[in-house]
Amino acid sequence: MQFETERLQHSGDATRKERKIMLKPRERNVIRQRVHARIRAKMSGTAERPRLNIYRSLNHIYTQLVDDLNGVTLVSASSLGKKAEKKHYGGNVAAAKLVGKLIAERAQQKGIKKVVFDRGGYLYHGRVKALADAAREAGLEF
Repeated sequence: MQFETERLQHSGDATRKERKIMLKPRERNVIRQRVHARIRAKMSGTAERPRLNIYRSLNHIYTQLVDDLNGVTLVSASSLGKKAEKKHYGGNVAAAKLVGKLIAERAQQKGIKKVVFDRGGYLYHGRVKALADAAREAGLEF
């Protein structure tokens, strides 16, 4: 939420009145992108320890392991893919757990155990946390 401030003059005394304003989805995404850019300035993935990147839409969740030095995606998984068995709804915590387990299995097939976790500017809560926990339980270290 964003706060808007008004100043009201009453007999020489200044009082402050705050009004809560909801952010529009577009503005929220711009803020998320700024946070993600700030995070990305501090971290980078290598071939030995790739970056586990997350993108969360309303209906699905996508993740990939990226080698930033070479600009290559090594492994990817999403709730939209064929391997996300039984065509569940992809915008919930259960789907995020499946995707986390799937990305960990695919990473281990390629010989990757350690990753750098990039939450993509999202809060570490809900689907993002569920995906991270499932990936850890399935064998990825971060």
